[in-house]
Amino acid sequence: MRYLICFSYKGTNYHGWQIQPNEVTVQSLLTSSLSLVLRKEIELVGAGRTDAGVHAKRMFAHFDFDGEIADFESLSNKLNSLLPCDISVFGVKRVADDFHARFDAKSRTYKYYISRRKNPFLSDLSAKMTFPLDVDRMNEAAKALFDYTDFTSFSKVHTDVKTNNCKIMRAEWTFEEDCLVFTIQADRFLRNMVRAIVGTMLEVGKGKLDVDGFRRIIVEKNRCSAGTSAPAEGLFLCDVEY
Repeated sequence: MRYLICFSYKGTNYHGWQIQPNEVTVQSLLTSSLSLVLRKEIELVGAGRTDAGVHAKRMFAHFDFDGEIADFESLSNKLNSLLPCDISVFGVKRVADDFHARFDAKSRTYKYYISRRKNPFLSDLSAKMTFPLDVDRMNEAAKALFDYTDFTSFSKVHTDVKTNNCKIMRAEWTFEEDCLVFTIQADRFLRNMVRAIVGTMLEVGKGKLDVDGFRRIIVEKNRCSAGTSAPAEGLFLCDVEY
């Protein structure tokens, strides 16, 4: 039987989501805890992957278990008692046997947080940037994203994907208390895509790049043309829709 688990994590202390040799990752800790509680070796398949230092407010993964789990709340509580304080399980539920946490996702939403003044409670959860930014121009650049589907310019090179096409459904800059926040929703994302987009848009906000130049970067399909990736600590995977 197949089950879906919903959880969140603060990525500061982890080398990303995906299991890697000799590194502490969210997937490795969650997998070992689940295997311990269910007393069977479990394999988790995530809805996606996040890089080192990136956070997730709402992440999903599926796993197979050849038995019926009678009490989902009890399972969640047991997992939370084993996991460190920066990883939290929200719930577990039964899904169809052919459900896939990654390939069945209709969209994913990320938010990037930039703190505009020193705030000790946001030090690991946002990128601190106090220099002047033209947010209106950055939103003009955000609107330009809707006109394209190939985002090779914002992808890590040499990735194992069949296409660099993505459908952007939402992209905008807003203010939330002490933070400037970029929200982006798409059917899929390339590796490092959001941080590369944010880093390039910051060049627009600083006045070093105009919107036409931003469009040219997308058309060139060359990662070297785009800006430096924004720091990992400001990025959150906020939701996955099925």
